[in-house]
Amino acid sequence: MKVLICDDHKIVREGLRQILQQLDGVILIEEASNGNEIVNLLKNDVFDVVLLDISLPDKSGLEILQMIKTKYSSTNVLMLSMLPQEQYAMRALKLGASGYLTKDTASEELLMAVNKVSAGGKYISQALAENIATHLEKDSVKQKHDILSDREFEIMLKLANGKSLQEIGNELFISVKTVSTYRSRIMEKMELSKNTELTRYCMGKNLI
Repeated sequence: MKVLICDDHKIVREGLRQILQQLDGVILIEEASNGNEIVNLLKNDVFDVVLLDISLPDKSGLEILQMIKTKYSSTNVLMLSMLPQEQYAMRALKLGASGYLTKDTASEELLMAVNKVSAGGKYISQALAENIATHLEKDSVKQKHDILSDREFEIMLKLANGKSLQEIGNELFISVKTVSTYRSRIMEKMELSKNTELTRYCMGKNLI
């Protein structure tokens, strides 16, 4: 099994490496700290499993997930996040992720998830599965943010976290004008007018 770990924190990558080395059959563990590094590694080798952080400095984990499933469809992706929210998990699974774990997951569960995912299966924790089921029951009518595209959702979170249009443009390698267009579209769909309202909404929904 060849595994690629993508997380921008070195201590997290080292911890994951130590856990993964307990698995029989692991012949290679590579590390990436951002989207560009993971793209270059995927060009040069075939990995059975990618452990992918959902929050990276240059590209979002959801954006990288889409790229992987488009170009390297046989690669199984296990999303890792500090965020247990079912909204993130559901988006990731819809985009082709094989599983979703929070970073406070016990090492035994991580090993179980990697084994299952590498064999082509799907894995989410029982607690998250229950949260998703509850979320689906409560929200047969979509919440406002559910109608956003993945890129709109990503930019909404950056705006809600107080980032400027220029900062968002630099992070996503798009023009300020394009970010402004996205912002207008987001505000229209969310029926909001100010960034502060967006921040309050996201905090109320535990998105940030």
